[in-house]
Amino acid sequence: MPMTRCLIHCRPLVILIATAASTATIGAESIALPFKPFPVPGGVAIVPVQGRNQAPKVTYRGEPVLTRRTPIGWVAVVGIPLSAKAGRDSIDVEGHEVPFTIKPKRYPEQRLHLENQRQVNPTPEDEARITREQVLMGPAWKAWPEGFNPTLGFRQPTPGSLTSSFGLRRVFNGEARAPHSGLDIKAPEGQAVRAPAAGVVLLTGDFFFSGNTVILAHGEGVVSLFAHLSKVTVTEGQALKAGDLLGEVGKTGRATGPHLHWSLSLNNARVDPRIFLQGR
Repeated sequence: MPMTRCLIHCRPLVILIATAASTATIGAESIALPFKPFPVPGGVAIVPVQGRNQAPKVTYRGEPVLTRRTPIGWVAVVGIPLSAKAGRDSIDVEGHEVPFTIKPKRYPEQRLHLENQRQVNPTPEDEARITREQVLMGPAWKAWPEGFNPTLGFRQPTPGSLTSSFGLRRVFNGEARAPHSGLDIKAPEGQAVRAPAAGVVLLTGDFFFSGNTVILAHGEGVVSLFAHLSKVTVTEGQALKAGDLLGEVGKTGRATGPHLHWSLSLNNARVDPRIFLQGR
């Protein structure tokens, strides 16, 4: 059986929803983070910051960043976009620049052939649709719904092997396109897809590249997108617990076969979901 590959376009995805972009207040107790930092493009940096009982306000490239109080003190958990360059970068902590270093990483290349040429070079009508979908979907990546405090430890949303990796530099029919902004999970059509962590459903819909899609906000700018679903079983505004059903695996949108594409975003930067998968 050939490997199923995700062909979702990596343009920003967006929604019309009221969102709050403010740094959360966290109690004085300290916690240990359930993942290891991976400060590369598409990874996560842990940056120590100054703070007392209340979480300091932190931004990165103009986006609010979640913070946690750990045994070493307050830290900022910074999602690094794939477009970032290796070298020195910085966050803003209440008006003060705090530097950190991005390490280099080169992702492998993936060459694919598509029979449907429109999925490589959309028509003007397709481009108009894609633009409308961008306008509809973009604010979702910035959502900070009240009452949700992500644990930063996620379950795999559906059983299966991990196939097309995050960050792959993709070439469709000989033409370079945007890198793969999510993780693909090979699974049969109709298999249950469940929330990897608690959250609120921000948007559902059928989109040109991602097909039937659910966008779920976990809190503090942590957002998941689930693409190519055959069925969506949730509604916008619905609160989910970890493990709740949200849809079924499919092959809608730009996909060669049934699988789940899962994108994960921190501070409006798509990062590798494997960093946060528990048990890996």
